Amino acid sequence: MSKTATKPVRKVIQGPVAQAQILDAVDELFYKEGARAVGVDAVAKHAGVNKMCLYRQFESKDGLLLRYLERRDQRFWDYFAESQVQYPDNARQQLLNFFHAVMERTQQPGYRGCAFVNIATEFPDREHPARQLVAGNKIKLLGHLQELAARAGAADPQALAHSLGLLLEGAYTASQTYPAGHPILAALPQAAATLVDAACAACHQPVNATE
Repeated sequence: MSKTATKPVRKVIQGPVAQAQILDAVDELFYKEGARAVGVDAVAKHAGVNKMCLYRQFESKDGLLLRYLERRDQRFWDYFAESQVQYPDNARQQLLNFFHAVMERTQQPGYRGCAFVNIATEFPDREHPARQLVAGNKIKLLGHLQELAARAGAADPQALAHSLGLLLEGAYTASQTYPAGHPILAALPQAAATLVDAACAACHQPVNATE
């Protein structure tokens, strides 16, 4: 009497669980290896699902990319908010604490720079939806920096915000071009303080009593 081969039990992953696993896989792979370099097969394998399951949750790779950026955007603003809570009534310290927090993040193992900068280098078309999300994140940050600059007493809040924005983008680049652990990133908080204090100096000059 021949034995009937037993079929392996198919593991069924519920939709919300599958989606979470896929998004976690995308977050890791796109950030570490680049969105263009990672195919749907690699995402499905890393997430522990099959391609059919993946496409039930996301219609296309572009859909995955946009969700990746949306999650990264939310994470960034969580970081930003966390850097502000320690000094709720001191805009200068809030600015400096943000740059100190960025410096600390650049020192973490596996840090691959700004996820938005990375995507911008991969997708040259500025009209691509991913590039629109990148630009939205950067413009929103400039707005927050300008608001803080105004509250800190900068003579020209927009100019200070633009200077700090350029400093930040340079720090993201330096985190990837210099050897791991290079001390150049440790200069970031002091560089930010120099810009902030120079921009606010005119407003804090003592008034000559004889004038």
